[in-house]
Amino acid sequence: MQTQMWSVDKNVDNLKTYPQIIEAAQKLKHNEVVAFPTETVYGLGGNAESDEAVLKIFEAKGRPGDNPLIVHIANREQIHSFVKEIPNQAAVLMDAFWPGPLTIILEKKEGALSDKATAGLSTVAVRMPDHPVALALIEASGLPLAAPSANLSGKPSPTTANHVSDDLTGRISGIVDGGATGVGLESTVVDCTGEIPAILRPGGVTKEQLEAVVGEVSVDPALKDSNQAPKSPGMKYRHYAPNAPFYLVDGTREEIQQLVNEKQAEGLKVGVMTTKENLEFYDADIVIPCGERARLETVAEALYDTLRAFNQEEIDIIFGEIFPEHGVGQAIMNRLSKASGLQIIEK
Repeated sequence: MQTQMWSVDKNVDNLKTYPQIIEAAQKLKHNEVVAFPTETVYGLGGNAESDEAVLKIFEAKGRPGDNPLIVHIANREQIHSFVKEIPNQAAVLMDAFWPGPLTIILEKKEGALSDKATAGLSTVAVRMPDHPVALALIEASGLPLAAPSANLSGKPSPTTANHVSDDLTGRISGIVDGGATGVGLESTVVDCTGEIPAILRPGGVTKEQLEAVVGEVSVDPALKDSNQAPKSPGMKYRHYAPNAPFYLVDGTREEIQQLVNEKQAEGLKVGVMTTKENLEFYDADIVIPCGERARLETVAEALYDTLRAFNQEEIDIIFGEIFPEHGVGQAIMNRLSKASGLQIIEK
């Protein structure tokens, strides 16, 4: 399959009439799949109403079919065609955070969407992305778009069109290059089908921000207990992993360096994922900074690019620092834990 690349300036006025957007939208209308930028990561979009399009998404990613997808919309009116109702708490969250990195789970209308997009569940995950290219493409297509991250399943999510190309060239119809993304981590997923909103996946909107708007918000036990069955898109399987074995280390810089020394003595090439503050401390084969510890939003923004950067090096093992789990740190540690396959060394 030939993969077409369209470059789009996100600052152009009236993007939905841009020739590249119209061409990409036509692909979507014909049940092809197209990657596009959002404010979080690049998504792999397909017609959420079509089994054919959704199956192409799963096939391109190599993603298990029992893993539900998030449906992306361009305006609030679209949602009424495929959800039963919008509870008051959900409406309040939409008012506060849409468009933006918040996905809301609602009860779906039977038959309105492909069952394959929702993995046969009675609910659907919906969000309105805060990116002009994404919104223009959805509007031009006239479709709700099912769109997981545009990467091979299990690999770090893509934050540039080049990341998408590296993984999916020859596997999808096209890539809309709208530049680098902003937030760098996927959206927060909140289940609004119960009495109390529940975070199923931490992301770009923090628990503290949610609670400031709607009061009490719970956290899905599956985020901490691997024996619990996750209910959220993108959380059932190992994700975000670099090619080399990756271990998080709950310890001091000195203890991480000791691990590096031990593995180098065994003849292994060792990498360390750190932050700018600690870049000069480590003596390893490759040391890559991931943002600034003092500004966790920069760690979130750089996380997937950093994990992918290790794949450009000949590395046998990678050690990574941990981060405090408050604010966006909860989402950072969630992704790092998934990337490591829950391999955490406690010193």
